[in-house]
Amino acid sequence: MPPARKINLLPAELKGWLKAELVARGFGGYEDLSEALNFRLEEAGSELRIQKTALAEFGAEHREFVKLNEQAAAWTTDWMTSEGLQDEANRHNILFQMITALAFKVMQAQMLKSGEEIDPKELHFLGRMMKDVMASSGIREAILAGERKRQSEKLDAAVAAGDIDADAADKARRIMGFAA
Repeated sequence: MPPARKINLLPAELKGWLKAELVARGFGGYEDLSEALNFRLEEAGSELRIQKTALAEFGAEHREFVKLNEQAAAWTTDWMTSEGLQDEANRHNILFQMITALAFKVMQAQMLKSGEEIDPKELHFLGRMMKDVMASSGIREAILAGERKRQSEKLDAAVAAGDIDADAADKARRIMGFAA
C-alpha cells in the first residue's frame, strides 16, 4: 500500500486554509503557496513540508471539486426557480426517495460485512443525511403553507377592499390549489 499523501496529513484547519487560498489565488502560484503553507507548518511545530508539485496535484483536484459544486449549484438554482413552491416540496420528496434508495444500497453492502468491517461513520453519515432531508422537507412544507396563507390573506383583503368578489377569490384559491 502506498504511503498517505502529505496533503492528507495536514491538520484540518490548515487544509481549510489551503483550500481557501487555492480559490483566492485562482488555482495558481503554487510556489508561493508552498512557501506560505510550509511557513505555517513550521510555525505550528510540524516537520511536514509540502512541495509545489503536490500542491498542484491537490489544486487540480480541488479545482474540479469547486467546478462541480458550482455547476451543481447553478443547475439546482435553475431547477428551483423554474418551478413553483409546490413543485419544490415535491422535489424534496423525490430527493428523499432517491436518498432512501442510496441508503438501502449502503445498508445492503454493510449487511454483507462482518462486525469489525462495518464502518460506523458511514452509517452515522447516512442517518444524518436522511434526517436532514426529512427536516428540510418539513421546512419546505411549512414555507408552502405560509405562502398559501399569505396569498389567501391577499385575496381576503381584495374582497374586503371591493376589488374582487368572494366567489372570484374562492375560484382563485381553487386555481392556485389551496381552496378554503
